[in-house]
Amino acid sequence: MTQRTTLITGATQGMGRALAMDLAPRGGTVLLHGRDSDRLQAVAAEVRAAAPGTTIRTYLADLSDLDQVHAMAERIRTVEPHLDGLINNAVAGGGTEPLKRELSRQGHELRFAVNHLAPYALTRDLLPLLTASAPARVINVASIGQEAIDFDNVMLERDYEGLRAYCRSKLAMIMATFDLAAELRGTAVTVNTLHPAHLMDTDGVRAYGLTPVTSTDEGVRPTVRLLLDPELATTTGRYFDRFTDTRAHEQAYDTEARERLMKLTYSMIE
Repeated sequence: MTQRTTLITGATQGMGRALAMDLAPRGGTVLLHGRDSDRLQAVAAEVRAAAPGTTIRTYLADLSDLDQVHAMAERIRTVEPHLDGLINNAVAGGGTEPLKRELSRQGHELRFAVNHLAPYALTRDLLPLLTASAPARVINVASIGQEAIDFDNVMLERDYEGLRAYCRSKLAMIMATFDLAAELRGTAVTVNTLHPAHLMDTDGVRAYGLTPVTSTDEGVRPTVRLLLDPELATTTGRYFDRFTDTRAHEQAYDTEARERLMKLTYSMIE
């Protein structure tokens, strides 16, 4: 890790903060993203105190606004000389009012926007830096909670429910992972996705009314493995349930569905 630069989105709480606290003592540069300035600076101070020899820089953006996502990517490309790892960890969960449908700044369903559009747009914008820094790795933090996307109701204007929106957005993230990994074969930039742990002790899990059953540390270990394990240096386009390379929802392997999703995605992130 000594010379590595890694960007963690959603680093101000939950598994993002835990990832920062795990990676920082390994050295190099850790880039922390958050949407609340006070929380971001507080976590940055905490991480610096835990790893004074590591360079910590912060990037502020609300991922529910694609304009801010693109602007953050531009800042990173300008400031950072290289980028070896990107962990798309930030998430919008089921919400405290699961029947209340929320929209992003651009008018897209919020979970789809934050959990799929934002990480895809960010990764796409950072590809010049990632490929120039290769070998590099992109890890998309998904979920075992996956539900087929209804292309006649992608934005859940009908039958909205927060957990349903979350599960569909996480499947979209997985489908995009497979698509991008195929595109990037031969570039030494790998793209993988995982379900890190079941019902971790996070604000999002509690906000939806669920009872956590594992700590965030349980999710950190398989995520860091995908980032750093030398045996996974050429592994790409895979979905992991924690440490196990396994199959995602069947729709993720439907090439027609993936093409429809990516066409829609491009039209939304431009």
